[in-house]
Amino acid sequence: MSPETPGTPPTIADVARLAGVSKGAVSLALNDKPGVSEETRRRVKQVAEQLNWRPSIHARAMLRSRAFAVGLVLARAPRQLAVDPFFAGFLGGVESVLDGSGSVLVLQVVGEDAEKEADSYRQLVRERRIDGAFLLDIRDGDQRPALLPALGLPAVAVGPAGTDCGQVPVVGIRDGDGIAAAVGHLVELGHRKIAFVEGAPVYRHSTSRLDAWRQAMRSHGLPADLHDAGHFTGEGGAAATRRLLRRRPTAIIYASDLMAIAGMSVAREAGLEVPGDLSVTGFDDNPEAAHLHPPLTTVRQDPVAVGAVAAELLLAQIEGRRTTPESPAPQLIVRGSTAPPSPMR
Repeated sequence: MSPETPGTPPTIADVARLAGVSKGAVSLALNDKPGVSEETRRRVKQVAEQLNWRPSIHARAMLRSRAFAVGLVLARAPRQLAVDPFFAGFLGGVESVLDGSGSVLVLQVVGEDAEKEADSYRQLVRERRIDGAFLLDIRDGDQRPALLPALGLPAVAVGPAGTDCGQVPVVGIRDGDGIAAAVGHLVELGHRKIAFVEGAPVYRHSTSRLDAWRQAMRSHGLPADLHDAGHFTGEGGAAATRRLLRRRPTAIIYASDLMAIAGMSVAREAGLEVPGDLSVTGFDDNPEAAHLHPPLTTVRQDPVAVGAVAAELLLAQIEGRRTTPESPAPQLIVRGSTAPPSPMR
């Protein structure tokens, strides 16, 4: 079987002609809609398979009143995304689920403008370009968890376990468990003066890691007064490290590997050996973390798995089915950047 004109791609008319049915019957059969017999449905699908024909995304969208797309709008500077390992892994996980689902991801990066971020979601809904959306970088006072349900748009948020986003379900990341494990590891080595460098205080995943550090320190009977903000950047991590080193900690826990790597460089500039004079831990387990000198002790999370869980949950909402996928637990990866504190410190 082949189209009437050799070399031209098959059309729905070709499928209908060869199956001996109308074009409307082809649509009903291929979309598993009532109105055709099972024998006709089988014959239409067989012909479509032989012709290697699939309905266009536009035709499917018109038939099912769906866009077959999900959205993600980020209020971040593009340069920040280039150094964020979580973002790349998260997208990979999302695509692993979208592949084969018939839906695609619509991504917009609007710079550090929360109002523009909200306007982008409004426009996407107004133009019917997406069926649902992801919410990343949950902030204090974030308007999106209330906005998207008000727009009638299914949504899934990604944030620390326990985050309240109202009607929007949250894929909870247990990053606090990872910070607590890092504190416990350092305490077991003998450290008592353990500092912490958080990310950007506006983000919930930053404040949750700071809160986890405070709680873990207090659970070990240690003061939780040595901390600074590095804003998830190398420059910020370096500046925070310089300030903290004046108070002579024996170990520093960083809320990201990028800040930890910058902190290790600052420590060497100050004449300190890592881990001989200062133990260092990170968070993320970037690909380069295992290849530093010394290799970085860090908390490994699985952003690919988080993205897959979020995508599965969002598609389930859109399709009206139930699912309860679980996020993976973080894991402390002990390497060469941590050791017992030096007696001289």
